[in-house]
Amino acid sequence: MDLIARIEALFNRRGQLDYSTACREPVTALEHALQTAQLAEWAHAEHSLVAAALLHDIGQLMDGAPGAPLQDDQHQCLAMPLLRAGGFGDEVLEPIRLHVDAKRYLVSTDPAYGPSLSEASRHSLTLQGGPMNAEERLLFMAQRHAPAALQLRRWDDLAKRPGKRTPPLGYYLALLEELLKEQRAPRRLSIA
Repeated sequence: MDLIARIEALFNRRGQLDYSTACREPVTALEHALQTAQLAEWAHAEHSLVAAALLHDIGQLMDGAPGAPLQDDQHQCLAMPLLRAGGFGDEVLEPIRLHVDAKRYLVSTDPAYGPSLSEASRHSLTLQGGPMNAEERLLFMAQRHAPAALQLRRWDDLAKRPGKRTPPLGYYLALLEELLKEQRAPRRLSIA
């Protein structure tokens, strides 16, 4: 099964589940993914960041039976082998990998950020290590894809509106397919 078909299968199999924390988000995993991708697209983000927005929580869909609860344990890393083997590069993978750390960074640097988080997101923050200390903040910001991860995090936080209309999953799967074709295409050198 190719990567796009596997992504579609994961969303079809487990995307209708709610996030399983002590506090629930008001949207399903699929609704959240589609809303996050739509916000990235509305911000005119590069296609790689729109892809990261769609896929940022896909690690939560990878383990368990169709009805098993979604888990937050290192979800930002679980899908990395699948997505990398399928052809995605660091422009997609690194914002996904860093989006949890981006929340930890923002909580420690923006006094208004923590109170703006949903109850479920505040709960998961404690499981994810809480606010960063000064050394962690420096290490985070030294990473090339930290700014993209911070932007992804902001969209992630906003993508929790029940009933919000978005393009269907197929629309974003086509975007992923195009992105993979671009990344696989040989680069041509131009001689001026």
